[in-house]
Amino acid sequence: MNLHALRIFIKVAELNSVTKAADALSISQPAVTIQIRNLEKETGLKLIETAGRGIKLTKEGEFLVERAESLFDMEKDIETKLLQIKNGELQELRIASTYFPANFLLPVWLAKFKTDFPFVHVNLYSGNSNQVVEHLLHYKSDIAFIVKEQWDHPDLQIKHLMDIDFWFIVPQGHKYDGQEVPLSDLMMEPFLFREKGSSTRDILFSLCKIHSVLPPKIGLQFHGLNESIRSVVAGYGTMLAPALAVKDYLERGEIGRVMVKGIEIKRPVYMCTRKNEKDFTRNLTSFLHYVKKT
Repeated sequence: MNLHALRIFIKVAELNSVTKAADALSISQPAVTIQIRNLEKETGLKLIETAGRGIKLTKEGEFLVERAESLFDMEKDIETKLLQIKNGELQELRIASTYFPANFLLPVWLAKFKTDFPFVHVNLYSGNSNQVVEHLLHYKSDIAFIVKEQWDHPDLQIKHLMDIDFWFIVPQGHKYDGQEVPLSDLMMEPFLFREKGSSTRDILFSLCKIHSVLPPKIGLQFHGLNESIRSVVAGYGTMLAPALAVKDYLERGEIGRVMVKGIEIKRPVYMCTRKNEKDFTRNLTSFLHYVKKT
């Protein structure tokens, strides 16, 4: 595949315009058009179509853009690592993780790792499941940890690490504090929601669907686990949260727990690497030694 044409195609897709792409790349508009046509001829696929005064991608075009961006991100990653090797600076470990592993699992692993490898710079990125996976697939991290139900992806190598319990929590003294109630009753309470893409949000909606219960109304929405828990401690909202994240609050009497009749929630924690990654860096291999002791 012509990589030069592929780069031009990505710029056209980014700007939704052949004219703007030509200006940005400092080449003529006909030259851009020729490259796109050559790429379509080479792939045998229609990649763009007109939309008003601009263009839009076909489904095939969207697929090619996604894969091409990953390809060029890998190219940048290789160039960066080669430069680091040349300068004797390849002492980095990049980790992406959803909030639960980042706050309650990784600190233990990293403390032990840094004790033995003090000169390795660790860069930890945290986000929701979708963001973390994108970070890994675009070569911005070397490994990822996620909590997700029935998780699968064709470009990822996924390994199950453990299962964790999830609890429903309410403010201390709430009418359901310490009670066992039907799911339908609990869903009538104002809920604290995580952002779209969060595994906790997905779990809650899946639970409602399985038990044919309408999902709760959004009381507040937070981008982050700790912020949500703090709201419950402050006296507002019901939420679903990892047990390990709220256990100490419960023991101190700062929140209450609600049991739901006939429902026990456990979800898996996964370790993810890129499927096409044949060899791990020395730093990643060393770090995995501590993870495997879990």
